[in-house]
Amino acid sequence: MADTRRLDARPVAGNDPALIAALTAAGLPTDDLTEPGRGFFAYRSGDRPAGFGGIERHGAHALLRSIVVPEGRRGEGLGGAILAHLMTEATGAAAVWLLTTTAAPFFARHGFRTVPRGNAPAEILATRQAAAICPASATLMTCGPET
Repeated sequence: MADTRRLDARPVAGNDPALIAALTAAGLPTDDLTEPGRGFFAYRSGDRPAGFGGIERHGAHALLRSIVVPEGRRGEGLGGAILAHLMTEATGAAAVWLLTTTAAPFFARHGFRTVPRGNAPAEILATRQAAAICPASATLMTCGPET
């Protein structure tokens, strides 16, 4: 188990080659990484890479982006630690939203709940993630006030 108390976060640009490579390897979208309003982080635990994650602000809401942990480090609790950091970055948001095709159980374990797309605020539905990048079959989840 990783010592998640020693998870170090470093901001990275959306065009960071390591970020793009990690997202591509995980089958996650990279089309809009350099658009305004996105904040991405590279994480390390000790002297080893621990993954990447990001967040976007849209009005009063935040959209969680692409948490990815290196395959050889999965199961160490790093995904939860990255999520905790990103939730801190989203402090002040009315709610945090995400779209996922594969990780709904992970996010449900961390307090997110599935909601119909129609329950999302217009700012979230208008994002490229919701409107074009993620398939209609992607699960919409939120953590925040009841919607």
